[in-house]
Amino acid sequence: MVDANGVPVRDAVVELHSARKSAAPIRFPWKMGMAQKGLQFTPGTLVVAKGSTVAFPNLDQVRHSIYSFSKPARFEIDLYGRDQTRTQTFPITGSVKLGCNIHDDMRGYIRVTDTPFAGKTDHNGYVTLTGMPTGSASVTVWHPQLRGPANEMKSAFNVSGAAQ
Repeated sequence: MVDANGVPVRDAVVELHSARKSAAPIRFPWKMGMAQKGLQFTPGTLVVAKGSTVAFPNLDQVRHSIYSFSKPARFEIDLYGRDQTRTQTFPITGSVKLGCNIHDDMRGYIRVTDTPFAGKTDHNGYVTLTGMPTGSASVTVWHPQLRGPANEMKSAFNVSGAAQ
């Protein structure tokens, strides 16, 4: 994925939604955690399955108080210090913008999805999603700087056997 100037877009979330829904639980290979380290959220963008509980370990020497006013998850985690962890569950799909009440420059994003075919682009703008069933599908791309409704772009497509 590249921007209008041909520059790779890092941390764009790509979700593929198949018309053929699966009842299997969604499990991603990465940790459901977003640390505070160096006065930043790490990773800056995290993709989680709907209903996931995310751990927020504080690895900084200072205390943090995490919050979100986003519609899918409005919450506030009171101050907590180094080597302490708090958790939050995300039961609704959508984009969650995070901040810290103490450190105004801290921003993080959690994309809550209901598809197992989701991931975020790497520093070269690539994401690999495998195992998509054939047939009708749609793709949703989300990035905090994407111009569009809810910072998203959507498109329909058809998955053939060769595209899996």
